Amino acid sequence: MPSAKDRALEYVKTRVLTGALPGGELISEGDVAAALGMSRTPVREAFLRLEAEGLLRLYPQRGALVVPVSPDEVRAVIEARSVLEQFAVTKVAERGPAACAAVFERLSGELQRQRDAAAKSDWRRFVEADRAFHAVTLEESGNAILSGFYSSLRDRQMRMIGESSLREPSRVATILAEHRDIAEALRDGDLPRTQRAVQAHLASTVRAMGGALDRI
Repeated sequence: MPSAKDRALEYVKTRVLTGALPGGELISEGDVAAALGMSRTPVREAFLRLEAEGLLRLYPQRGALVVPVSPDEVRAVIEARSVLEQFAVTKVAERGPAACAAVFERLSGELQRQRDAAAKSDWRRFVEADRAFHAVTLEESGNAILSGFYSSLRDRQMRMIGESSLREPSRVATILAEHRDIAEALRDGDLPRTQRAVQAHLASTVRAMGGALDRI
């Protein structure tokens, strides 16, 4: 069973990442503690963790501010994702056909999870499968440090676009098609094609942010 600190962390982090707690909003330990039926101590610990992750800024006696997304953060996240994902698919392709086939099987499994979740309008599961799909190649790259860093980038991106944008039928169809292109290119061991597919998917992601780079 999760500890009180873990429950508080999950509660606040999920609300920040999905946009339920927007950037610029001030939240208090007392409000979160009351909502979860716990003392303030585990909430304070969760706030400290989220401050370290760059999601909150703490103000003594006042509460915690949800850190707004900046244009520089948006650019940095997409650029970092591009570097890491290109690195990962290159490492997989260099290991040869057997490795590519094995990774394709994992990617296909996560892609099917996404299809099933979309068919049931289970958007939480869809997001989980989306994250898992992209994590596969990072895990298979053999670099645990980069894989862990990549996970934090996905958290930041979710905060930028919000879960609601993934519920649009046209966006869901685009994500599934682009994921299929990445998986099939890697299966075939075609590195240039795989890299183009990754680039196309990231460009599509930026467009799906609805001009966030210009509006923020």
